[in-house]
Amino acid sequence: MEHNVAVPICSSVPPEPAGVLGDWLDAVAVGLTDYGWVSVDVGDHMGDQLLQSLRDEIQILDLTAGMKAAGVGRGADHTRDRSIRRDKIAWLQGVTVPQNALFDFFDGVRAGLNRRLFLGLKRFEAHYATYQPGDFYRRHLDSFAGRASRVVSLVLYLNEDWQAADGGALQIFNRENDLEICGSVLPEMGRMAIFMSEDIPHEVLQANRTRYSVACWFRQDEVPLPLEVRLPL
Repeated sequence: MEHNVAVPICSSVPPEPAGVLGDWLDAVAVGLTDYGWVSVDVGDHMGDQLLQSLRDEIQILDLTAGMKAAGVGRGADHTRDRSIRRDKIAWLQGVTVPQNALFDFFDGVRAGLNRRLFLGLKRFEAHYATYQPGDFYRRHLDSFAGRASRVVSLVLYLNEDWQAADGGALQIFNRENDLEICGSVLPEMGRMAIFMSEDIPHEVLQANRTRYSVACWFRQDEVPLPLEVRLPL
């Protein structure tokens, strides 16, 4: 079974074929090492049932006011600035059947990246994110240099039949020159974008239809913060 691995347009290296879990993680490790980011389609590996269950869950949360306005910064610096980001989020605790299956998948990714890149990733945190028409997230980094907390970022998309005209693409900037756009990832069902949290500036362009995703950060610190202070960057 073949998976589509997208190579950043800032590179001249051809895509590495990916099939089983180990193969596509090999390709991810190459992309992270050489360019700091990669996108990969993993719908065949995760399975349609899990992806649809996650989509159903986030839709229910969205329709029942289970999503809360996201902010920027941490601790005392946390603010909700709608000029920077307008999405809504709900933290995942792994307490439902779909979340538990997703957490097993993420833990496999964590262990696989550690084997290949010796990153010392000890845990992860994740949340659902919903962008309504008109929502966006301006250019930013997911972690500040030297904190050794969020190391690798992963975004899993849960949108069926997404078209370029629907907006909401993840725009990636060159880690060597943050004015240069390296690529644009459409948020299609089963597609992942994976990148180094401290190195890769990125933004979510304005969505023209409702956009669903899961954001996950793999971390090097051991003890999770209490939920009330686990605020997104």
